[in-house]
Amino acid sequence: MTADNSPSRSLVIADAAALPATLAPELEEAAGYARAEKAAATRRAYKSDFALFRSWCETKRVPALPARPETVAAFLAAEATRGTKPSTIGRRLAAIRYAHKLAGHEPPTNAETVKATLRGIRRTAGSRPVRKAPATTDKLLAMVGKAGTDIKGQRDRALLLLGFAGAFRRSELVALDVADVQFCDGGMRVTIRKSKTDQEGLGVTIAIARGSVACPVDAVCAWIKAAGILDGPLFHSVTRNGEIPSRRLSARAVAELVKSYARCAGLKAADFSGHSMRSGFLTSAAARGASIFKMMDVSRHKSIDTLRGYVRDAELFRDHAGSGLL
Repeated sequence: MTADNSPSRSLVIADAAALPATLAPELEEAAGYARAEKAAATRRAYKSDFALFRSWCETKRVPALPARPETVAAFLAAEATRGTKPSTIGRRLAAIRYAHKLAGHEPPTNAETVKATLRGIRRTAGSRPVRKAPATTDKLLAMVGKAGTDIKGQRDRALLLLGFAGAFRRSELVALDVADVQFCDGGMRVTIRKSKTDQEGLGVTIAIARGSVACPVDAVCAWIKAAGILDGPLFHSVTRNGEIPSRRLSARAVAELVKSYARCAGLKAADFSGHSMRSGFLTSAAARGASIFKMMDVSRHKSIDTLRGYVRDAELFRDHAGSGLL
């Protein structure tokens, strides 16, 4: 692995010395494609995870690439001992596996020693993920009600309402361009050019329905007009002075924005995240009896099983078997 911690680069140029120099440009292009195999957020996480593993290996004076199964198992145990969540440990393991595969080594993560260690950690610490609170309709409206009438308030209102109405992931929301939005009689069509479940960028267009209490279509239209945006990113950063730089709003900023408005609405900010808009739409739609297939049209879920969880939560007390027994 090279100094830049890029496993995908290692895969392509590991044996470059044995190849003709004329292949160098193509090898660099191949390295770029290899890096594009994973989403940018995944690459950042893997890079950070493997750097952590390599640093730990250096303190133990053992090789990180290739690593022995016993080394990886010991690393997982060390992470569990210092209180790292099982889900994070699983991601660290995926990063180690990915680095070894790209570098042309047999992944030590395939060894039963490593698998048994991870199973033991999950069994001991529990592996149920901590779910953030959904920003259901009532909570979302309370949050939106705290948005001001200035330019930042108009942007925030549009972002919150669109994020909810389209069940957007925060990465999808900030990736939108003005050209991806088309207003029509029924409401608004939004083209999502790439997403977590569409890494090849085939794209999908979803419909955003108008609202009678707080309309996401009107909010987005008002933001575009107020900001004077003609092209480029749909959601920009806004300075304290109300200026609108050309830079695109970050996914992290969306999460902070949701927490901030949750706090303003009298909710516990720590319970909410950028995902709360997406889960809030699905929870609210399920509670209103929406078809699971219609929900999938908006959320773009590939698995019905994932959506069943939202439906089950919404219907937990409906026609309960224990009703009237006591």
